Order: sequence, then C-alpha cells, then structure tokens
Amino acid sequence: MFRKTKLKIVFTVVFSLLALMIVTLTTIYLSNRIAIRNENDEMLRTYLELYGAEEPPEGFEFGEKPEIDNGNQPTAPPDMEHGRGPLKNEPRFRLSTFYSVEFTESGEVAEIKNENNAIQSEDTLLEIASSAVKSGRESGSSGNIYYRIAKRGGRTLVAMIDGTIDDGNLRLLFRQMLIIGSAAVAVLLVVSVIIARRIVRPLEENDKKQKRFVSDAGHELKTPVAVISANSELLKRQIGENEWLSNIDYENERMSDLIKQLLSLSKAENGEIPKETLDFSKLVNGEVLPFESLAFEKGKSIASEIEDGIYAEGNGGQLKQLVSILLDNAVSHGTDDEITLSLKSERHFAVLEVANGAKVIDEDQLTHLFDRFYRADGARENTDAHYGLGLSIAQAVTEAHKGQIRAEYKNGKAVFTVKIPIKKHEN
Repeated sequence: MFRKTKLKIVFTVVFSLLALMIVTLTTIYLSNRIAIRNENDEMLRTYLELYGAEEPPEGFEFGEKPEIDNGNQPTAPPDMEHGRGPLKNEPRFRLSTFYSVEFTESGEVAEIKNENNAIQSEDTLLEIASSAVKSGRESGSSGNIYYRIAKRGGRTLVAMIDGTIDDGNLRLLFRQMLIIGSAAVAVLLVVSVIIARRIVRPLEENDKKQKRFVSDAGHELKTPVAVISANSELLKRQIGENEWLSNIDYENERMSDLIKQLLSLSKAENGEIPKETLDFSKLVNGEVLPFESLAFEKGKSIASEIEDGIYAEGNGGQLKQLVSILLDNAVSHGTDDEITLSLKSERHFAVLEVANGAKVIDEDQLTHLFDRFYRADGARENTDAHYGLGLSIAQAVTEAHKGQIRAEYKNGKAVFTVKIPIKKHEN
C-alpha cells in the first residue's frame, strides 16, 4: 500500500515537471520560430522595396554581402538609411544572404540573382521559386529558405533569404534546453524519491504500530477469554444452567471469534504465511460444497462454474479463508435466491468472482467495504458473528498473495472479484 503511495508521489512530481518542461520548450521554440519568420519576412519586404527602386542604393548589390568596415560593422550605402526600419538600424540585414528569381508574365524565367552559388544552386532556387508561385501563398518557407512574392509590371518576383544559420541556432537552443531539462528531471526524480520516503515513513511507522497493537491485543485477550470460559463452566457445574451464564457464554464466544479474526487479519497483513504450489480450482470447489448446505437452509442456492487445472502459489489455509469469507458474505447478505461463483484463468491470473443480489450500494459505501469494522447500515441489524472484519481479511489475504480484489455494484448485484497470479504446474 505504501509502496503505491510513494510511486504516486514520485509520479505526480515528475509528471508535473515533465508537463511544465514540455510546455515551456514548446512555447520557447514556437515563439522563437515565429520571431525569426517575422523578422525574415520584414527583411524580405525591405529587399523587395529596394529591388523595385528605380536606382538601387549606391554600393549595394542584391544577393551579395557588402564590405565590412574595420572588420566590425558593415558599411551602409548612403541611400540605405532611407529604407525601412530593419534596413536602417539592423546590421543583420546587411549580413544576410538574399536571392531572387523573376518570372515574366508568361511564366518564363527572366532573371536569377544568386551571388553565392556555393550555398544554393540556381536550380535549387528556381525549384523553390516555382513551387512558391504555384502554392499561391504570398510568403512562406521551404527548408531553410524563406520567401516572399511580389508582382510588378506584369512580372512575378520571388525574393528569398537564407535562414540556415537562424534555424541551426534555433535547433541548437532547443537541444541544449532539452539536455538541461532532462538533467533537471533526473535530479528531481532522485529528490522526489527521497521526499516521498520521508513523507510516507511516519505513515508506515504508524501502520506498523497499529498492526502490532492488533496482534498484541489479540494475544493478550485470549487469556481472559479462556479464563471466563473456564469459570463459566465451573459455575454451571455448581449451580446448573441459568440465563445469566448463557449470556456470558454467548458473549464470550463472540469475543473469542472476534479475537480469532483479529489475529487472522494481523497474520495476513504481516505476511506471516508459508506458501506452496496448490490446486486453486480444487481448493475453491472444496469450499463451495459446505456452503451449499448452508445456503439451502436459508432458501438459497449456489451456482458455480469452476475451471479445472488452475494452480497458484500461496497458503492453503488463507486462500480457503478468502473463499469462505466471500461465500459467507454472499449467503448472509444476499437478497436473491441464487448466488453465483466462477473461477477462470485470464492471461496470468486466476479470476474468482462471487456475485449476489444486494440493495443499492453507492460509491461511498463501495470505497469503505474493505475498511476494518465497516458494515453497511443493513448489516448492522444482524446479531451474528459478523464484525466488519471479513472483507478486510479478504483484502489482506489477497494482497499477501500479490493479487487484487475489488467490489462493484452492477445490475442489482454486489460483485466481488479477486485476481491472483497463476503458478505454472508441471504434471
């Protein structure tokens, strides 16, 4: 139980960080991608304005990088300062690589400007420009090339800018953030495990104390119960049978049964059981037989369907107790005349299911059915030897055998399902 709690804490912490990291990385990547696209689109607009000017600025050739003054800043031609903002204020514009392909009205290539053949070939530029025109979009990208289309004087001009460096830097940023984020998750995983252990440790210690108390109290109570029983027997011999002694014997017997159930619960929860490979099908069938006569006395019947040859590794006594608890619960509290029991193998589990008619059980009751000393309101009217420990013992036995147990209410029936790992058996 506490192991699952630790795993839930670790999972919650790590999953939250992973979700936060994914959202953060995605947001940073997309925002930078959009910023780069917008910036490149702005520079393409400026390039198209310059391209369409009657007299291009002196000293500027489209498609080539201008000279660098003193190896630091590019030398801006005098007329460039009258261009758009990015051209006037951003040296990045003057350091970028531009290409252009111009088509005639009939779709023929009029001119390709590419002063950097070593980066992109004219065939590649022509292919990108042709695809861009066919797409019908005003702007877009193809790989690392961003483009914008303008129509002037019946001609179509496709201006392009090389974004290889920008995209490479963006990928590098994303990769570095991913590495750092993964390292942070790994560190947090270790930290969350330590924190989970510290959070759960007091609960574990408290649970151990409770189980120890139940075990110790059960053993301590056995002695006075035995003494009361012996004294009652002696009094009967001296004064004979009477109403008061009968009441003492009745309540003492109930106390003895309660102590036995507490000790059974303690033993199951503490895992104090020797295990062996046993025929689970035969065990279940053997437990059904005595309950058929008990059900018959109460006007009920048990319909069983048990698959042969199902083996499990466990303690025969405790598994018998598990089956008898479920059957006793069905016979005592079932509202229908028929109780159904089935045992079958599903994948690697033996699945035992016991169903009986029942009054409506809401979700709140279902969540508490396996709590110690819990009994539904209707069950409290009974004065028999039911103390609300039976299903708790069934759950403890199931978990001690590495299985699962659950309760459901469907189609007017209370259905209890137990799954226990199957043990392969060689004949």
